[in-house]
Amino acid sequence: MSTTCWGSPVSANESRKPVALLARPGQARERLRQALDAAGALIVLEEDPAALDVATLAGAAPQAALVALEPAVEDALVALEPALEAPGLLVIFDEADLAARRDGWEAQRWIRHLAAKLHGHDDVLPPGREQEQDIGLQLEPGYPATPQQVHAEARFEPHLAEAEARAPELPQDRPGATPPPLPSAAWSLAEEADVVPEPAPEPGVASTPPPLPDFSRLELVELDDKAAAAPSPATAAAALPNAFAKPPGAVLVIAGIGGPDAVRKLLVALPRGFKRPVLIQLRLDGGRYDNLVKQMGRVSALPVLMAEAGQELSGARAYVLPEGVGVAAGDGLRFVEVAAGDELVAALPPAESAVLLLSGADTARVDAALALATRGGHVAGQALEGCYDASAIRLLAAGGAELGTPAQLAEQLASRWG
Repeated sequence: MSTTCWGSPVSANESRKPVALLARPGQARERLRQALDAAGALIVLEEDPAALDVATLAGAAPQAALVALEPAVEDALVALEPALEAPGLLVIFDEADLAARRDGWEAQRWIRHLAAKLHGHDDVLPPGREQEQDIGLQLEPGYPATPQQVHAEARFEPHLAEAEARAPELPQDRPGATPPPLPSAAWSLAEEADVVPEPAPEPGVASTPPPLPDFSRLELVELDDKAAAAPSPATAAAALPNAFAKPPGAVLVIAGIGGPDAVRKLLVALPRGFKRPVLIQLRLDGGRYDNLVKQMGRVSALPVLMAEAGQELSGARAYVLPEGVGVAAGDGLRFVEVAAGDELVAALPPAESAVLLLSGADTARVDAALALATRGGHVAGQALEGCYDASAIRLLAAGGAELGTPAQLAEQLASRWG
């Protein structure tokens, strides 16, 4: 086994995070090596996963691992799981075929996000645009302050004192008259507000309400046999047709660049008997959704399946949604073919569903998610710390949604529908 290993960081490279690059030899590994170098990483191990063992990976002591995913290394990654799941190790996955083709502006953008992920910050703007971020609109979570909150500390007494000082200068109605004394500074709006004059009655309208009818002579009478035989409300509700039954909901997980790792941690934390189906909508440029199903299925407590049009959704299942597959509600939920750009969130029963936005989620999905929240849905996002691409999540937080780590998000879901 030929392992390229540079050892531990030296003092001159203390700010460079030690990273293990796990990829087969080829164009993808070359591009990923260049990206790590540009992102300020120190590559302490570079090897084909199929030629690597757990002890060698652990012995290199990386703080992060960048893994190029492709079918040829799937079994090798399973064997390396004890080292990849070590506490404190940051694992970043990338599609090998995408890494080999990534170039130009897209490559520079990926390097910025990689650097943010490795060094734990959220600065992903290109050089020269930092000032725009500083002077631009800074979104804050929650609603703006009300006028009452803005003026809560305002004092009224200085205005009263100024009015009292200027009162003698005001014109008088008749000779010799003096202005009436103004209230002292101890007077407050709250005291005055306690005294509210009663409105004058309108002409022709009595000032007191009419007497109530006398119900003292009312008596209960026996129902006839026909009325007594009427079904109870519970029996009548049970007889309603199935069309009125509320369809079950689902949990929609939306992610993108940097999202596979967050989705993996979410599925690991969900209990095996979780009652809602989990829908994973993670856009892959290469369209290798079958690989995503396999990778997530190895770590998930729930069975992970590929969603297919015409299939009915079942609880305690996780489904990966490929392009062109959405959801329709009827007697239950089922997968259907949809056109590109159709919004899946709007098809979910609000009070029975949840939407989670993870790293790399499209910002165009935020409005639909917040709209679901106003109709009773559970909406949350990934915590900013450790999030690879948090553009959509910041907008979600500004709309009032809560954030949490993937494990915390899973705990919230389990307490609601576990």
